[in-house]
Amino acid sequence: MKLATIELGGRPLPALFLDDGRICDLQAFAQAAPRATLPFPWPETGRLTMIDLAAGGAATWAWCRDIAAVADAHPVSPGSYRLLAPIPRPPKNIFCLGRNYREHIQEDNASRNLDTDVPEHPQFFTKPWTAIVPHEGAIRYDQRVTRRLDYEVELAVVIGQGGRDIAEADAPDHIFGYTILNDISARDLQKRHDQWFKGKAIDGSCPFGPWIVSPEAVGDPHALRISLKVNGEQRQDASTGAMIFSIPRSIASLSSGLTLEPGDVIATGTPSGVGYAMNPRQWLKDGDMIECEIEKIGKLVNRVEEVIN
Repeated sequence: MKLATIELGGRPLPALFLDDGRICDLQAFAQAAPRATLPFPWPETGRLTMIDLAAGGAATWAWCRDIAAVADAHPVSPGSYRLLAPIPRPPKNIFCLGRNYREHIQEDNASRNLDTDVPEHPQFFTKPWTAIVPHEGAIRYDQRVTRRLDYEVELAVVIGQGGRDIAEADAPDHIFGYTILNDISARDLQKRHDQWFKGKAIDGSCPFGPWIVSPEAVGDPHALRISLKVNGEQRQDASTGAMIFSIPRSIASLSSGLTLEPGDVIATGTPSGVGYAMNPRQWLKDGDMIECEIEKIGKLVNRVEEVIN
């Protein structure tokens, strides 16, 4: 059971993807249900979004399980829709962790002849929502902007119940679900501006999706195989158990003095195997197909498309 945002009839709406292949229109189910039975506040616009579903937290997933029993009431026909990013416009920029896998730090040090230590605290940066592209969307490659485009597969967390100063022990209660994110990075911009944001914020640099999976379905998020291929060649292959800072620790650190809201997204860092650390360095180019895969979630697939002017 997965939650996705689809475009159907020219408008976005949340949909439930069942394991047997059926797809349910959750907007239609919500409209037909008594308002008091919904696990989330009915939006003033009357148009349900994934952020609304996230606000319901675990109760939303229970509602979806009930819907699964009567899924044929409001079906979505295969081929009639287009997948969008699960949350096309999160409440804030997407939060990201840098340097959260020890071997990635080691390969970075080796590639740049550095000797930096493992961080003592999570290191955060953000990607704007304008960088988001969906599953099978194009990764924009403009050589006037960058000549050194790279990839980073990451497990992403979607916040359900919001809050500030969330205790590490309470953090799992604030997680709505998990998805996949590819932190596409312009390494030359990172070097030029001597910080992470600019090189990770360009349009088309945040493939995200294809759907959200519940915490119950994922189980231990620190025991998942995480991998990435470029044109079928394995580049990254690791376990999320190799994270330096656990997901609860990162949520507690991020929310200290900062309010997290339903639908906020946190990308949890990438393992080793990135292109800039290879010898010779391997930059993305026009036509490259990138497959990000995380166990129990699925695959996020995108192609690099060069901008021609």
